[in-house]
Amino acid sequence: MGALTLIRHNSHKIEVDGHSMLLHVPSTGLFELDEIGRRIYEVFSTNDEIDLDEIASEIGHEYSPQNILDCVRSMLDMEIVRESGVSEKLRVPSVVESIPLSTIVLNVNTGCNLSCTYCYKEDLTTPSKGEKMQFDTAKASFDLLLHQAKDRAQVNVVFFGGEPLSNYPLIQQVVEYGELRAKEEGKAVEFSLTTNGTLLTESIVDWLDLHKVAVTVSMDGPKALHDKNRITVGGQGTYEVVARKVKMLLERYKAKPVGVRVTLTRGVTDVIGIHEHLKNNLGFAEVGFGPVTSGGVSAFNLDSVSLKQVFDDMKVLGRKYVEAACRNENIGFSNMHQLLVDISQGTKKAVPCGAGLGLLAVDKKGDLHLCHRFVGSNEPTYGNVTQGIDTPKLASFITKAQDRSQFGCNTCRIRSICAGGCYHESYARQGDPFAPVYHYCDLLRDWVDFGIESYVKIMTKNPAFFRNHLDARSK
Repeated sequence: MGALTLIRHNSHKIEVDGHSMLLHVPSTGLFELDEIGRRIYEVFSTNDEIDLDEIASEIGHEYSPQNILDCVRSMLDMEIVRESGVSEKLRVPSVVESIPLSTIVLNVNTGCNLSCTYCYKEDLTTPSKGEKMQFDTAKASFDLLLHQAKDRAQVNVVFFGGEPLSNYPLIQQVVEYGELRAKEEGKAVEFSLTTNGTLLTESIVDWLDLHKVAVTVSMDGPKALHDKNRITVGGQGTYEVVARKVKMLLERYKAKPVGVRVTLTRGVTDVIGIHEHLKNNLGFAEVGFGPVTSGGVSAFNLDSVSLKQVFDDMKVLGRKYVEAACRNENIGFSNMHQLLVDISQGTKKAVPCGAGLGLLAVDKKGDLHLCHRFVGSNEPTYGNVTQGIDTPKLASFITKAQDRSQFGCNTCRIRSICAGGCYHESYARQGDPFAPVYHYCDLLRDWVDFGIESYVKIMTKNPAFFRNHLDARSK
């Protein structure tokens, strides 16, 4: 064994309350270094090249030669260090031969009764001009899902729009058909929808509850903030009607916890206040935040200063989340939930999400898109629900998406967590779905570091939180 060198982009060390945590970047595994591991890692970190004899001269008075050798071999095996002059192993993109769908997103209507100023939907129109999906298309979509998910125990159908409840009769038809067909195939089926809340009625809520359709509401916080952007086609604020409908929803619907998705735009960034209102005043189970940085109307996009402040505020709320978790309480902050799931489960991604692989979206004509965000865009489609998936075309996209080395992603410490970022975000901002979301890079690296810190604090004081809350949530 000759001179050795640290592969700096394959590991990342964070000190948390006396714990030396090492993120193994290729696998996203998180390890606590013991004392000898910490000392040897420090030696490698402060030397461009060093051999075993030189390591022994620095720490041999503390540890035996065999212990040093064993630790170094472990680091070699994990590709944390390598012998100088030996080329790093390059990751070969996985060959995509089939599309094992688990989820289909049905865009049931292009029409929406609201005119939210930041909406990214390129095919969105007013209710009178809305084009509704027909049952034949939805039925073929579900049949395609079952065919592609033949090796899966569960399938998922998401209703999207426009406002999906503006085509409520179709939703009822699809759920009735889907429940029957899934039972015939011996599969479980889950249905969900995202709604602006304005069309909810007692009878609709009772039906959603009966069929256990998961519900997420789009809402942006207290009245003054919500009414800035979430307005009717006629320009009126919608807070009062949405808040009233949400109260009714939460009183009658008991099938599953109801979450709310908040869109953060310029002037609507009070993360702490918004969470307090939606979680504690209105009673949502979870609050999740989505910053807008690539919308079609630049006046609503968060600039770099505002985006940094949003992440700082999310960390403030995250610390409250950690304090509550240590008491075995859950304050319902979706972004922290997902971050901790990724870290605790060692989520490893070759691509940013399941778009195009586990998930496809269907438009009113039955054409297949990477995800719901691309419906109505100028990006290519990948087949049709009647003719089937264009597997070679989609496989080519997924293969290309696995290699972001030309953008520098291959040396990023969160590459196996981020994997380059949202395709649509990159498409909307840079015109290229493969380009990384550079405006997020530093913020996301810091966010992951914060997640590791939070994970260690919770694991130290109340490890049962992950079983009691995060595992239960995913089920």
